[in-house]
Amino acid sequence: MKSKLIALSLAVVLSLSYSNYVLANEGQEHQMPDGTMMKDSDMAQGQMNQTSTKSVEVGNKICPVSGEKIPAPGEKGEMGEAVKYEYNGKIYNLCCPMCVKDFKKNPEKYSAIAEKEVKEAK
Repeated sequence: MKSKLIALSLAVVLSLSYSNYVLANEGQEHQMPDGTMMKDSDMAQGQMNQTSTKSVEVGNKICPVSGEKIPAPGEKGEMGEAVKYEYNGKIYNLCCPMCVKDFKKNPEKYSAIAEKEVKEAK
């Protein structure tokens, strides 16, 4: 009887340990609509994952959220350092990490603004 109780207790402990491991590791990577993967750290910074090769750079020079000019790589603008944000397989330039939050709230609106800016520049 004791061995059955010990075996059952061990099975419960192992299953709880495994479920905690699975729950602790959930949310570490996110699949984007185009199938590319982004890590939490990349998403928090609004930057694309380096393994993403299917994405297309939109090439906008003006932030669709703030209307500020995108600073050159390695430079900081008035709002901070520029970031790249991927949405629907396209990479959009944003003037700072703070604009990522607003872009995420209404990506259709801001992606349309960026694409319109690029189209008018051509």
